[in-house]
Parts: sequence; structure tokens; C-alpha cells
Amino acid sequence: MTWMISRLLFAISLVSAGLAFAQRAPLQQQLTFVPYHASGIYDVGETVGWIVTPGPVKPTYAYKWTIRRNNAVVLKEGKLDLSAGEQRIEIVGDQPEMVYVAIEPYANLAPASPAPDAAVAAVGPTPQSASPTFGAAPAFVGGNTGRNNGLYAVGAAVAPTKLGPSTPRPADFDAFWTEKLSAQAKVPINSVLMPVQSDVPGVEISMFTLDALGSKAHGYLAKPARDGKFPAVIQLQYAGVYALNARGDAQRAAEGWLVINVDSHDKLPSDPSGNIPRNYQTVGNTDREKSYFLDMYLRDSRALDYLLTRPDWDGKTIILTGGSMGGQQSLALAGMQPQKISAVLVCVPAGADTNGDLHGRKAGYPNWPSDNPDVMKTALYFDTVNFASRIKAPVMAGMGFIDTTAPPAGIWTALNQIPGLKEPLPMIESEHDNLTPEKGRACPARTREILDDLVKGGSFTPKGVQQ
Repeated sequence: MTWMISRLLFAISLVSAGLAFAQRAPLQQQLTFVPYHASGIYDVGETVGWIVTPGPVKPTYAYKWTIRRNNAVVLKEGKLDLSAGEQRIEIVGDQPEMVYVAIEPYANLAPASPAPDAAVAAVGPTPQSASPTFGAAPAFVGGNTGRNNGLYAVGAAVAPTKLGPSTPRPADFDAFWTEKLSAQAKVPINSVLMPVQSDVPGVEISMFTLDALGSKAHGYLAKPARDGKFPAVIQLQYAGVYALNARGDAQRAAEGWLVINVDSHDKLPSDPSGNIPRNYQTVGNTDREKSYFLDMYLRDSRALDYLLTRPDWDGKTIILTGGSMGGQQSLALAGMQPQKISAVLVCVPAGADTNGDLHGRKAGYPNWPSDNPDVMKTALYFDTVNFASRIKAPVMAGMGFIDTTAPPAGIWTALNQIPGLKEPLPMIESEHDNLTPEKGRACPARTREILDDLVKGGSFTPKGVQQ
């Protein structure tokens, strides 16, 4: 995930991203795809497939396709010939897996009529796993992956609830985190609150600073401006370095929530940069004691410690929520302090299956290099899959079936390690939410639905997988 991409992501809301994308014309769609199963989910032994037909725009490109297991292992290749009408792309699902199909233009059928906007730069991250044309100025336009480079992708799940970890959990994983949390417990919280003005009526909002082990935690605290005890929501942030959305926190507090919005970095939440390195995710990635994510996760835990001291918390409800890296932090925090959490609501959570590249699965953000054994060993201590078995709260997690930033195989694997109730929310046409926000709206909508029930005293009962 690049710096500019990170600044477009939203933790649970895609409103601003939707506005940004609404300013450009819809991408050309030369192809349409109808899955054999509308749910996108199949059993082992079933034929996974799509019917491909020309889209609203007459095809002007020739296309080839590649089917990959977990977007890593090539299983089958072919070309489309739409001159005779519909075509089919299919394969038998022979094991629990995510099936990713890249459909790439390779020739212009009307070279005398260059495609409009052909010089427009590709939008979004450019993972080599998705297409060999990524990273160069696009020769084609359109597509369904949000990049306007002609690339299409479709995805499916085969027996996804049976996906297991690609790499064993470190034997000393629990001991490592127990030691860190015990050391942090000896550090006084020393909370400092600075009031912040808000134009949202009936709300009090402050900037907070807390002492954590090795750094300070910062963020916004917002609450209804009245006496009482309130259910709490802890908001964790997507990747990048930016100022937090204080007004959004105030709006949520106006609904009746005690809100703690935690900055991912040791900086004031109002500061857009804080001298944080842009490549912070690479800092200390060869040593679990120096990893940037160690302090990040401990700051999240310290924010929870502070919430537990607040007399205006209702004493029973704590919701963790976030998108992308915010989802990663939410799952990690739910595993670090499992007894305290009521529910976890995450959209396209990153940080799962970090060693996947070594085992036939495409790993995503933080995109730690798989050719460095020390990095791969360190990554396991911050991998959501290894926190998941400790989670006791019910979890809702949305995943995009063609997501290359937070690959769905890792998200399913993390969910499968959770011993309690969970609600997978498949979004079969969605890339990461910054690239195809209109196709990922189901997750923030479901998050909003659950929060609206909980703030009124209701409960969250996860739905099962819909096939």
C-alpha cells in the first residue's frame, strides 16, 4: 500500500473516498462476468466459473486470463474470443482456497482509434502479483479493479471456512505478548486531556495523550455532554500518516457513544505528519523488539487501559472497529486483551498471513519482504492470524474477493482461528476499498447497522456464511 493510497482509505466509512471517485467518469466496462454461484462460494469438487460476455462498451481489446490459487499459484491460462458471444472461465476447486482470475488486455483490436485517457496514470497500488502490466503507463483503459488500466479480476472461495494457517504460530507467541503487556502495566497511564472545540452540538471532545511502554498514545476522546455512562467504541486507523477526523468522532458521540479514536503513531492526532517516516512499516521489521508495530499495538492496548478507568464508560460494552490496518490493529487488540472486548467490526483487515508468499498464498500489507528470513520470523508476532485464537468477542469481517492489499485468504484464515462466533462478509466484486469503494459499501453499512443496534442496548449476533 503506497503513501498516497493510504491517505484515501477510511476505517469504516467510504464517504470521502466515494466522493473522490465520483469526480471521474465511470471506467469503461468492455466485459461482464456472471459467477456460477452468486455467492462466490463453492465446495471442494465443484466447478468454479464465470460466464463472460461483452459489456456495455463494445470490446476493443483482446484478453487473456490466468487463474491463480490464492493469487499466487498459476493453475490455468487461456484467451477470450468474444466474437462468437459468451465465453466461460472455469476450474474445479480441488482444495480449500481462494481463486483469483486476472483478465488482462494484451492487444488493441482498433489500433487506429487510440483509447481515450490512454495516458492517464494507473490509480492505486501496483502489486506485481496482479498483472505484469502494473507499474508502467497503462496502454489500456477501463477494467473493474479501479485502476483504469484495462485489467479485470474475479474471485471465488472454495471451502473457505476450512482454510488453515500457512505457517505455525510461534511457540513463544503468548509469552512474548504477556511479557510486553505486563511491562506496560507497570507504566502509569498519566492521561492528559486537552479540550477541542466542535461544531457538533451536545458533545464534548478532547485530545488525549497517554504514556505507553516506549512511546505515547494519542488520539481524540468524544462523549455526550451530559452525565451518564456510555457504551464505548475504539476506532483504530488505516495505514498512512494523517490528521484524524475529530468531527467524525464528535458525530458518533452525539449518537450516544463514548469514542476513543487512536492515532496509529506517536504524534498529536491533529498533526498531519508528525515527522513519522513514510515507510514506517519497514522500521525494525527484522526484530520483534524493534518492529514499528510493537509500539503501535502497545499504544492501542494503552488506549483500552485508559478507557477502563473512565467513570463514564458503562462498564460492559467496548467495540473495536477499523478498516485495513485499522482492522489489523482491532484484531490484534482483541487478542491481546480478549476479556474486555464486546465485539470486533472490521472491514478488509490487513496484516493476515504475513508469511503467505512462502507457502503459495499472496500476502498483502504491510508487504514485508518474503526473501528475508528475519523479516518473516518477526512478522509472525504481529500477524492477525496468530492473535485470532485468543479472541473471545464475536467478530464481523468484510473481505474483497479480488483484494490485493488485504487478500481474502488471510482474512478467512484469521476468522477460522477464532473459537467463538464470527460473521464473514464476502464482497465478491471488491478490490481494496480505496480502489473500488462502490463495491465495498456492504461492510461499512453492516458496521453501521450493528453499531446502531448496540448503542440502543441491543446485541450483535453474527450471521453465518451465506452460500
